[in-house]
Amino acid sequence: MHEWQRDEWVDLMLDDLDTWAVVGLSGDRGRTAYSIAELLQRRGKRIVPIHPRFAEATPGDEVLGERGYPTLADVPFQVDVVDVFRRSDAAGEFADQAVAVGARGVWFQLGVIDVEAFGRTTGGGTPMVMDTCPAIEWRRRESPRSA
Repeated sequence: MHEWQRDEWVDLMLDDLDTWAVVGLSGDRGRTAYSIAELLQRRGKRIVPIHPRFAEATPGDEVLGERGYPTLADVPFQVDVVDVFRRSDAAGEFADQAVAVGARGVWFQLGVIDVEAFGRTTGGGTPMVMDTCPAIEWRRRESPRSA
């Protein structure tokens, strides 16, 4: 297991942090971000869609019943976790933005790895998980553990 998949940080985010900004979430039901946001809601999390298309948003422009925002800085309330669905080479800036808005955790999805962003984020005291998915982690936790 990599240091960026620490059980205590996964547990903190899945068990204790409730408001998840989902970077890259739009109304496209065919995208992984959409299905994971649905899962987060089913698990009792509040999701906050973050996508540049919301810069021209009109009132009532929502995804999964939640208003979308163009950037993390535009969200007018506290975000607990920033869940990033972006390529690895574009993801680090969102970890920095998460720290800037006071998020309590950063989650980079399966296949998204930025070791330098991990160092900056965790070095500043913010837990960060990379290269896994909440769906995978909930399934892993709920399956019988091998001895």
